[in-house]
Amino acid sequence: MSPSRRIVAALNPSASSGRGRLVGPRVVEALRAAGHEVTALAEADFAALLAATRAALADGADALVVVGGDGMVHLGLLALAGGEVPLGLVPSGTGNDVARGLGIPIDDTEAAIAALLAALEHPAQRIDTATITGDGIPASRFACILSAGFDALVNERANGMRRPRGRSRYTIALLVELLRLRPIDYRLVLDGVEYRERGVLVAIANNRSFGGGMLVAPDAQLDDGLLDVVVVRPLGRLAFLRIYPRVFAGTHVSDPRVVVHRAARVRIEAQGVVAYADGERIGPLPLDIAVEPGALRVLA
Repeated sequence: MSPSRRIVAALNPSASSGRGRLVGPRVVEALRAAGHEVTALAEADFAALLAATRAALADGADALVVVGGDGMVHLGLLALAGGEVPLGLVPSGTGNDVARGLGIPIDDTEAAIAALLAALEHPAQRIDTATITGDGIPASRFACILSAGFDALVNERANGMRRPRGRSRYTIALLVELLRLRPIDYRLVLDGVEYRERGVLVAIANNRSFGGGMLVAPDAQLDDGLLDVVVVRPLGRLAFLRIYPRVFAGTHVSDPRVVVHRAARVRIEAQGVVAYADGERIGPLPLDIAVEPGALRVLA
């Protein structure tokens, strides 16, 4: 058995619309039963939890464990700020795509906790992350995927809706945006090479999936030092509805209207588009994204 570790545990009791509220206490209980010293944090909002997590890490920690979905991984990245403290994850959110990419069980809390405890017995692994910078927005990072197209428009609309709650809100937002579907003119600069693309979706991927298992970048790898830039060129509504289910299997990339580039540095520009990364709102384009090879140590 490994020696006792000082662990900061950041918990999101509202994960998966509140269905994950019992997972956090169970994780803390299991870590303490294994002999680890745990500082458990739960706050009313993202900003307060981020501040509390940063303060706890500043007091000294051997690991940060987040309990929730991809938004909690995003919080972990911001709190760690590129340091050497490893990040552990017990998924209890709606999407859980970072957990999918790391091979962490997503539908079995006890299995995910067992995987975390086992990972604490071994050296942490390293994966890539990516930085995001842009005019007028705080610098940020992501581990999964930055989206700036149809999916981001759906997120933006859903976040502006007060009702209904849960996934049905996103379904309604998706249908509304589908009716408004229109191509977007993008300017991409990939490792210094300019591309002009017209499309309905651009995803800049460090991980394979987003949106709860949508394999938008099926060949992306978390540790290859590159970002997969997926462009879906203009589609009509009917064609979009035909290709959309294929994203869950990753077979959409065989369609000639889907183009995949790879780059270490990306600049993305478009009018009236707000980007999301790891499910969190980042801000309007233009943005600059740069991969950070091996920047995050993970307990997986």
